[in-house]
Amino acid sequence: MSSEQVVLVAAGVVALVALLLALRAQRRASAAEASAAALGERLALLERPVTAPTPSAPSAAPDGDDVAHYLITSIAPDVEEPASAVPVARPIDGRLFADIVARETVVKAASWTHGLRRALSPESRNRIRFAARQEARRSTRERRAEMKQALREFRARERAAVRAATSDPVGEDVA
Repeated sequence: MSSEQVVLVAAGVVALVALLLALRAQRRASAAEASAAALGERLALLERPVTAPTPSAPSAAPDGDDVAHYLITSIAPDVEEPASAVPVARPIDGRLFADIVARETVVKAASWTHGLRRALSPESRNRIRFAARQEARRSTRERRAEMKQALREFRARERAAVRAATSDPVGEDVA
């Protein structure tokens, strides 16, 4: 293959990739338009004022009595607050921001230091040392008791094996 043919093949591949990307972009755009249209319909449905019950909701009870339908829109009485009454975040200048950050950092550092000093105080160290020593003693006692019980069981099994090996029907030691 000559260099001209290589260039033509490369140009063809690039054109094919561009065509595929264009088709994919067109599909995505049409899907986005359909989604936007569906959302627009839902928004229009939600923003539509409710004046009468919807056709799917019956206006009368099954037994024929007329029932009033109410739509609760708020808990407060019929006092409408303007939308501007909602507090909006306002920008702060750099000095105020630095002051806030510095104060927060100082408070965190002070609480961390206090916690460390309290944890490393002699009372805490002694309390921890006492609890560790108490736990070590408890586990030693427990281990000793388990060892004694295991030795008792082992010796009892040995005695039973010796009795079974001898023909002594009573199983008593006559010495």
